[in-house]
Amino acid sequence: MSVEKIIYCSPEVAYQKTALDQELSQQLDTQEFWYRVKKRSVDARQKPIKARLVLELFDSEQEYLASIDWRFQYPMVAQKEPMIVVGAGPAGLFAALRIASLGFRPILLERGKMVRDRRKDLAALNRTGEVNENSNYCFGEGGAGTYSDGKLYTRSNKRGSIDQVLQILYEHGAPEDILYEAHPHIGTNRLPKVIESMRNQLIEIGGDIRFNAQVVELLEENENQRRSIRGVRLQGGEEIYAQKVILATGHSARDIFEMLDRANIHIEAKPFALGVRAEHPQMLIDQIQYKGSKPDYLGSASYRLVTQANERGVFSFCMCPGGIIAPAMTAKNEIVVNGWSPYLRNGKFANSGIVVSIEKEDFDPSDTNHPLKALEFQKQIERKAFQVGNRLRNQDTQVNQVIAPAQRLVDFVNHKISDQVGACSYLPGVFSADLRQVLPSLVAKRLTSGLKDFGKTMKGYFSEEAILVGVESRTSSPVRIPRTEELEHTQIKGLYPCGEGAGYAGGIVSAAIDGIKCAEKAVLQLSLEKSVSPIDTWQEFNKSINQSNN
Repeated sequence: MSVEKIIYCSPEVAYQKTALDQELSQQLDTQEFWYRVKKRSVDARQKPIKARLVLELFDSEQEYLASIDWRFQYPMVAQKEPMIVVGAGPAGLFAALRIASLGFRPILLERGKMVRDRRKDLAALNRTGEVNENSNYCFGEGGAGTYSDGKLYTRSNKRGSIDQVLQILYEHGAPEDILYEAHPHIGTNRLPKVIESMRNQLIEIGGDIRFNAQVVELLEENENQRRSIRGVRLQGGEEIYAQKVILATGHSARDIFEMLDRANIHIEAKPFALGVRAEHPQMLIDQIQYKGSKPDYLGSASYRLVTQANERGVFSFCMCPGGIIAPAMTAKNEIVVNGWSPYLRNGKFANSGIVVSIEKEDFDPSDTNHPLKALEFQKQIERKAFQVGNRLRNQDTQVNQVIAPAQRLVDFVNHKISDQVGACSYLPGVFSADLRQVLPSLVAKRLTSGLKDFGKTMKGYFSEEAILVGVESRTSSPVRIPRTEELEHTQIKGLYPCGEGAGYAGGIVSAAIDGIKCAEKAVLQLSLEKSVSPIDTWQEFNKSINQSNN
């Protein structure tokens, strides 16, 4: 039997086990106790800084050990009915694991390379600007999230589903604190090992994972006068057959969206967000957020900002404390930036996307309702960001091809081109430019208004030391692939649009949850069609989660 206890203490106590043990011993008036941390958060809005801990106390060591000894189990599936998953990002990986846990064989198809092999292509991108269109910060094993900080925060209120995802990541090597931190993250430097472990798990139980396996066509048949999936065709002509296909290709798989449009498979243009990535010295952000120097026992400070400007949201996105700005383009002749942090978040800079909501009237003012209208708008801005650097590239053939336009924050707001941009973490390099030449005028105006507001919200944010780098455009998919309440495509039986690329998730955890849900729906439907009863090797863990939350 266990009971929940909430305590408030100093961060020194909350982040040091010995100090926490002493505090609990005093409060419980005993030297013998067993507990685990269920949630840890810090309130630094005023001094003294306080930590809040939610603890689960156990009557015995046996009960405590049982509470932390759960492990997900998987059957051998090599000879089982196959199901195809396209894309090995978080949605695809978790879909594949869930398919296996239910007794079916996942065939996981990834257009890019294994997570370790991606590093060579990323190094070339940072060093020379050479873009590998199938292996970059967006494509390859683990998807875009692998090299984008590994944030695990989500607004989803599906506690059981979140706990599932966090427990699986922990079992595959993520740090234990992701199970209880209020804003958990793994770190770009640690995520590859987690991804490799998940892959190895799938291979060990008989799953099929293929890399450099780019899907170029969905294979269909007519079944009772309804279009039905029967498999996929890969680049090179190989055909792979299955009655269920989960499409989890990520927000940058433009060729997939174009393929669907050519095949008259219904897709829709979707609003997204567009802007720049703002970078400050991390020490400055620490001073603002901690109201002084950063305490040794606390990590680099983050921030979350939101305001309204001319009926549009302006907000921070994917804030990376102690991180770097990275080139996130997936094709030549475009500039896209994103950010990431290592687990320790100990870099000199803090960066965050500062973006403006883009609605239908912005990308489709003529009301054409073309499904690729938002995507084309996104492309146009990214190409402009590249083109403003052409003069520099023509003058110096040795310059990195993905050098990015940048401007001091204060200069951008004051309509002034910066004489010098200053130090920046973006490895390919930056050059001084007028970002208003890149961004649509309404976006630039709203950014200006938003940045002024943020300077009032966070005293010191509007700083001469801050720079803006363009462009931040891959905030979410510019396309939605519609699906029914059963998560199946509205036209194609057996096709399950999934995750961020389909427009149903935003971030690692929500994409993973959507992958699990799509797998469950697809397996249930296939089981009904085959008149078989699926097993569920996750059932006991799910029961334990429900009991713990009750």
